[in-house]
Amino acid sequence: MAKRLYVGGLSYDTTNDSLAAAFAQAGTVVTATVISDRATGRSKGFGFVEMSTDEEAAAAIQMFDGKEIDGREVKVNEARPMEDRPPRRDNYSSGGGGSRY
Repeated sequence: MAKRLYVGGLSYDTTNDSLAAAFAQAGTVVTATVISDRATGRSKGFGFVEMSTDEEAAAAIQMFDGKEIDGREVKVNEARPMEDRPPRRDNYSSGGGGSRY
């Protein structure tokens, strides 16, 4: 079964492809995603890599945690499941405000 890894401290120049290429040294990469800001499209400096087996994931953690990728020392560990979060409020959501006229 595939195991998802969190990769923090990425260079803003790291792409999905370069992240996948780096982690391919540890085994089969199912997916590699660098998280980017929706508004600017700029990397947020972290991402997720899904390795095909638990053994390959453990090898990737051992190989890359505390090591450099694209000139930055990265933190690699097993990703935690996404937690439920309350809906975000922004300037475009309804609920409150309105015209004073």
